Amino acid sequence: MKVLYALALAIGSSAFAQTITFKGCYNLFDSSNTFTFTKTGVDSFGKNIYITIPVNGDQDCGGLGVCEFKIQWNNSLSRWEFLADTGNGDFVNPYLIYYNSTGNNVVANPPANNFGTWVENTAVTTGACGGNLSAANSTMTGDVHSSFLATAESLKNAKIQLFPNPVSDFIRISGITKAEVVEIYNISGQLVRKENFKERLNVSDLSSGTFMLRIKDSDGKNYEFKFIKK
Repeated sequence: MKVLYALALAIGSSAFAQTITFKGCYNLFDSSNTFTFTKTGVDSFGKNIYITIPVNGDQDCGGLGVCEFKIQWNNSLSRWEFLADTGNGDFVNPYLIYYNSTGNNVVANPPANNFGTWVENTAVTTGACGGNLSAANSTMTGDVHSSFLATAESLKNAKIQLFPNPVSDFIRISGITKAEVVEIYNISGQLVRKENFKERLNVSDLSSGTFMLRIKDSDGKNYEFKFIKK
C-alpha cells in the first residue's frame, strides 16, 4: 500500500467536540481533501488520542494513495505529534509530519495551528508542506484549543495552597506530598521554567503577567493553577 501524508490544523476549539478536521500540506495532498480525526481514547498521561477513520486503506488522498493519520502526545519529548501510518493501519514506526512542544501542553487536547508552533518535520516531508502551520497554509477545527487553559487535575479538589497570589518575588507552596517537578508556563502556553520542586519558589525574574504553575508528583499526577506576577 502506498501511503502519503499531510497535516492540516485549523483554528478553533470546542469543549465537547470529539473530532478534529484538518486541511493542508497542499503540495502533497489534493487541496479538496479534508481529513477528520476521531478521538479513539486517552493515554496513560490523560492526553486524548485522535485517528483518521477508517484506517483500512480506504482513506482517499488526492489520488496519490491513502492517508492514515494520528495526533497524539509524546510524553518523553513533551510534545504533540502529527503522525502518518506507514501503510498497515497500526501506526508502528509511523512518519512524524509535524510536532508542537509550545502550545500549552498541560491540556488534554492538542493546540490549534495558531497556538504555539506546529513545526514541519522537513526530514520527512522535504519541505513539501510549506513550512510550519499557519492560517495561510492550513486549517484545523474541532477538539483543539487556541488559548491559555489550565485543565487536567484541578486544584479545586486538592488541598494545595499557593501564596501570595499575586506575587512579587517568592511563591510558597504547601499541602502537597511526593512533589518532584515544577513547571511554569506563560500566557501563550510556552514553558518558561522547569526545576525540582521546592516549597519556596523564586519568581522575581519573571515579567509581569499571568502564568500557570504545574506540579508533577512521583505518582505521575499533575496539579496546575494560575498565578499573577506583579
